[in-house]
Amino acid sequence: MKCEFCGGDTRLKRVKRQHWLNGKLYIVENMEAEVCAECGERYYHAKTLDAVDAFLSKQHTVEDRLSVEVVSFNQVAA
Repeated sequence: MKCEFCGGDTRLKRVKRQHWLNGKLYIVENMEAEVCAECGERYYHAKTLDAVDAFLSKQHTVEDRLSVEVVSFNQVAA
């Protein structure tokens, strides 16, 4: 397929993605995506996203846990 942003060709790859579900953040590894060879834009098929939601909604093995900082960026223009 062609990238909507730069017109480059995409290739099917396995990637790592941050995924929110029911107010929780997950890092999902080995996820299938079309990735633009030029700009790196990623495209996920709805079937894949639905499958990830279904997987995370059931009992699943947790590979690792991370601590993440949450910040609010309220920079005033000078």
